[in-house]
Amino acid sequence: MTTQQTKRDYIVEGQASYRRWADSLVADEERRRLYEEEAAKKDLWLQLVEARQAAGLTQAELAERLGVSQSQVARIEKRGYDAYALTRVRRYVRALGDEFELEVRVHRGPARANV
Repeated sequence: MTTQQTKRDYIVEGQASYRRWADSLVADEERRRLYEEEAAKKDLWLQLVEARQAAGLTQAELAERLGVSQSQVARIEKRGYDAYALTRVRRYVRALGDEFELEVRVHRGPARANV
């Protein structure tokens, strides 16, 4: 056997390991729910940043419209921030201008068995 044949392909092994891990996240209903909940939280900050940029506003300009400091706007837009108050998000979206609106949806997911 040559040296080339005995070498492990760490990239292929890593990709396979990642696929097993990712599949395990959605295989269990409770873990899938938690994963989707965390993913949704992470999406909000990005939506706010993209909306502000689409409105052509800097953080400082939006802060002025909101009557808060630029650092408070930065905190709201921070990746991983999850202490959003609905009132604050409404004010943020209103400050972007009339062409933006906030949509909050509650929908019924698949039925879960009581444990």
